[in-house]
Amino acid sequence: MGSIEEPAVVTAQRSPVPPRSDHISFLEGHNLYVWGGCQCVDGQETFLPSDEIWLYDMESGVWSLRHMGGEVPPVLSQACGAYLQGMLYIFGGCDINGHTNTMYCVDLSGVEYSWRKVTDTVGGTPSPRVRHSCWVYKNRLIYFGGYGCKTVREVNNSKSFMVDETSWTTIGSDFFQFWGWNNEVHMFEPVSATWTEPQTQGQPPEPRSSHASTTLGHKGYICGGLEMQMIDIHCLDLVTWTWTQM
Repeated sequence: MGSIEEPAVVTAQRSPVPPRSDHISFLEGHNLYVWGGCQCVDGQETFLPSDEIWLYDMESGVWSLRHMGGEVPPVLSQACGAYLQGMLYIFGGCDINGHTNTMYCVDLSGVEYSWRKVTDTVGGTPSPRVRHSCWVYKNRLIYFGGYGCKTVREVNNSKSFMVDETSWTTIGSDFFQFWGWNNEVHMFEPVSATWTEPQTQGQPPEPRSSHASTTLGHKGYICGGLEMQMIDIHCLDLVTWTWTQM
């Protein structure tokens, strides 16, 4: 990855970033970036601002706060962030209106941090979800799993969705929306703004959210997660799209 130019520092301090959970963080060089999430204030969860990003310089031990402009996303928690070629991509998450499947991106390689909402995409956008994961491989973003909502038709047509029996809603008199976990794999190619759903082989993991994930070579790994607390490890070959349990 190329080095990132330093925008004007709004605040520099040695005290830590405000406490938060369900946020996005990633490393670039010796900088740790932290964005979004929520914090508990007087027993209530409060969203953190979406028009700012914190940087921690691991060499100097100093936190810096940078402002962001453009098409700023709504405040979000439990979203999935991925860093690719100087760009931060945010997909899904929970805002004040509930779960979303919207994508935003921001170029962190220049002086100005300006958000852009990703629109006019090709292919089927994944359903709204939270606490999913993303592998970055060969300039593509590959999303796995998460917890979210689907319509009755979507549930009936899906073999990759586990309904949360404690959570569903009625829309109108006879239309239902179900919530649950999935083990779907969706791929987004930023250059063409195209969504695809690769057909995987082998035995996939159980549907889940809140899992850990990473890549090593041409393979993506996941570990643990919920619907039930799990500690299993699975590997997806990102060339052959074949699942293997470790």
